[in-house]
Amino acid sequence: MLERVGCLAAGATPATPLIAARGLGFAAGGRRLIADVDLAIAPGRRTVVMGANGAGKSLLLRLLHGLLTPDAGQVLWQGHALDAAARRRQAMVFQRPVMLRRSVQANLGFALRVQGLGRAERRAREREALARGPDMLFLDEPTVSLDPASALAIETLLDEAHGAGVGIVMVTHDRAQARRIGDDVLFLHAGRVVETGPVAQVLDTPRSEPAQAWMEGRIFVGDTLLPDS
Repeated sequence: MLERVGCLAAGATPATPLIAARGLGFAAGGRRLIADVDLAIAPGRRTVVMGANGAGKSLLLRLLHGLLTPDAGQVLWQGHALDAAARRRQAMVFQRPVMLRRSVQANLGFALRVQGLGRAERRAREREALARGPDMLFLDEPTVSLDPASALAIETLLDEAHGAGVGIVMVTHDRAQARRIGDDVLFLHAGRVVETGPVAQVLDTPRSEPAQAWMEGRIFVGDTLLPDS
């Protein structure tokens, strides 16, 4: 069971979004990959990020977590600019997790040492198998290559995290999984947020053309809907 150890930043209120983006943008190789993204996620909410391949889902997670620096707009944590202290209240699980060639305990100890914890506290948390106790957890398709039993185990852990008050932002292509673990959907198309709302609303009655096409198995390229074959 995850333990919550977070707290509100100075000046933040319970109504302040845990994380928000304002006019967020990012370009690389002469291409605009993320453009004009505005979002606000309340503490403890579970947001699933969906969209076609190449829509910018993984890139958005990296921007929100501070692994990449936007060239436009900003990311806010509890109403303040994202900084190193804020990032310590977050954790991210990549689609292809990186593990060091050492024991599980040593991997835990390394992550905790990076967070600045002293030896005594690191040892205590290693014994508890509690690595971060984050306020926000970013996950980039963590179950994409897993068998159903393993995927269910991950979802159970996410349920436990949510029960402990952890906010979750997770990329998935699996609509059934989105219904099981999500409160809200954030749908991306060509680097832009084209639709947001409660999971059932977006999945059952999408309003944007890109989301409608994706739900029906059709494809948008840029602003063009490819004809059915």
